[in-house]
Amino acid sequence: MSARRFGYILTLACIFSFFPFGVRAANFSGAYLYKICAVDAQGRELVKGGRAACQSYISGVVDYHNTLRAMDLTSNMNFCIPEDVTLNELQLRVAIYLHENLKLHRNFVAAPAVAMALFSFYPCK
Repeated sequence: MSARRFGYILTLACIFSFFPFGVRAANFSGAYLYKICAVDAQGRELVKGGRAACQSYISGVVDYHNTLRAMDLTSNMNFCIPEDVTLNELQLRVAIYLHENLKLHRNFVAAPAVAMALFSFYPCK
């Protein structure tokens, strides 16, 4: 990195350190994930762009779980998704689980709900 570029980055960091920003990470609640994962009877998304957002979120949870499992850092709630399972199927399974358990997961971060849904449908044997 050039000295000039480093100087710009340092200057921006100093400027932003003086502003009282309320830094907050994105938070998918169970209710929000249920909303964006929902589809109609023909399988069409109810929220524009919902399929991509839902499947991306689920994929992130699966990737994180697989990383933790590879390092032997998971709990006994391991799930093992068969190779032939599509993201569309995962979306439907998670949506079904959330529909049946929304009261439990509505106001909480959605990642544990995804893990619990996948564990209920795809427990490791």
